[in-house]
Amino acid sequence: MSLAQGRLYILSAPSGAGKTSLVAALLDQLPHLEVSISHTTRAPRPGEEDGKNYHFVEREAFQQLVEQGAFFESAEVFGNYYGTSQQAVEERLAAGVDVILEIDWQGAQQVRKKMPEALSIFILPPSQQALRERLQARGQDTAEVIEGRMQQAISEMSHYPEYDYLVINDDFTQALAELKAIFVTQRLTLQSQEQCQAALLEDLLK
Repeated sequence: MSLAQGRLYILSAPSGAGKTSLVAALLDQLPHLEVSISHTTRAPRPGEEDGKNYHFVEREAFQQLVEQGAFFESAEVFGNYYGTSQQAVEERLAAGVDVILEIDWQGAQQVRKKMPEALSIFILPPSQQALRERLQARGQDTAEVIEGRMQQAISEMSHYPEYDYLVINDDFTQALAELKAIFVTQRLTLQSQEQCQAALLEDLLK
């Protein structure tokens, strides 16, 4: 079995849609899948580790990376900067690993320009009320902050038509199954199978 080139996936969702939990469960089920670790200028949250959750850098260092053209995409979100290392992603793809970029619609537009073949998935909540309840359940934000996040979420969700796939996270188990199906199916395309199963296909046709 030969090594197939990995595929790049863009995954976007408004805050509170359940993207983080879905991706964590997906990674447990698909060994050939990884999430790209982004650079960020925000401070680590309790329990987060540098190099595992994010590459935490100072604003000056981040700006230098931007000027060097090191990022696939970069954006400012809630006053902090985030960026995806292009070199790191390309190395993992070359190693046959499928890579997820957890980025917003602005970052997605930047990545599509550099890699049009990337597949994009948007995760939506089942309703605005469900989204609001999930944000409130976190117990981290004031009512004013939650309202701001809701307005931001509505703005983000308006960009769903730009994506290839749409997953509604109402029932978690079903949403996970649908998400997994997207990744598994791409591994079964003719192009992927011809790369992975080159020796077998040659042997079958002798």
